[in-house]
Amino acid sequence: MAAAGTVAMTLVEIEDLAFRALGNAGANGVNARSVARSSAAAHADGVASHGLPYVPIYCEHVRCGKVNGDAVPAVDRPKPAALVADAGNGFAHPAIDAGFDRLVPLAKEQGIACLAIRNSYNCGVLGWHPFRLAQQGLLAIGFTNAPASIAPAGGARKVVGTNPFAVAAPDGQGEAHVLIDQSASIVARSEIMQFARRGEAIPEGWALDGDGKPTTDPEVALKGTMLPSGGYKGFGVGLMVELFAAAAVGATLGIDASPFAGPVGGPPATGQFFVAVDADTTSGGAFAGRVADLVAAIAEQPGARVHGAGRKAARARAAAGPIEIDRVIVEKVRWLAG
Repeated sequence: MAAAGTVAMTLVEIEDLAFRALGNAGANGVNARSVARSSAAAHADGVASHGLPYVPIYCEHVRCGKVNGDAVPAVDRPKPAALVADAGNGFAHPAIDAGFDRLVPLAKEQGIACLAIRNSYNCGVLGWHPFRLAQQGLLAIGFTNAPASIAPAGGARKVVGTNPFAVAAPDGQGEAHVLIDQSASIVARSEIMQFARRGEAIPEGWALDGDGKPTTDPEVALKGTMLPSGGYKGFGVGLMVELFAAAAVGATLGIDASPFAGPVGGPPATGQFFVAVDADTTSGGAFAGRVADLVAAIAEQPGARVHGAGRKAARARAAAGPIEIDRVIVEKVRWLAG
């Protein structure tokens, strides 16, 4: 039974609701299904901010033209181990799906392969995509850039976005031994958006206002700058991601991209970059054992946490029963679904 103020939903119900809302907004069936599947996966992983709460934004952007709901991604292979996908200013998810259909067999054939995606959009929970490659037995890393929201350490003008990267290591049984998914900022921008929706103050140390002063007001933070995680080191992570997911794929730099929230501006045309490695080949068959030993050395320490363990546990809980979701969000998406 759901707690007061929440609705209990299965993953199938979450995906179906998101699918209907996206379709009602104007996305075609393939695109709506791809994004809906990712939205349900976000709830399964315990990253609710990228699930149903984001669907109204997706729908708004299809309606206002920031996202082409009818886009058909085109995948090319300019070099033996390199794939390039043009998302056509549509959702990132169907472009990633189309690219992965070719990336997985190519990486297993070549030992290593990459997929570059341009003219794209927000890809939801980045870590879910390398996780899918790990399910296919591949060691994977992914990058995605975003509209600028972080200034360099010592600076005051936004240069890179929250720009996450994610790494997934397969366990050989359809799961991931390790799943690292972290952004360049102290916290994801979507987390601040959730505080803004609830009218709550954000913790100190998350963001600065337009004058470079600390703020706990989420609305002011969204107009100001996010603070990088670890100072200049965090900005370095964001810069690394910008090199891969924007410069290396020919996508729009964060400084020129329109926001992922609100109707202002045209398509963001940002990008993603994925690398898939057949680590059994490169390690001479030692990869699985090495990773198992590494994970054991972490897990055996009281209080220590293996990256990805929390999401793995969340997926197990989601598979066992319904997930409780904020009733206000559910009702809003139901309204959008007609």
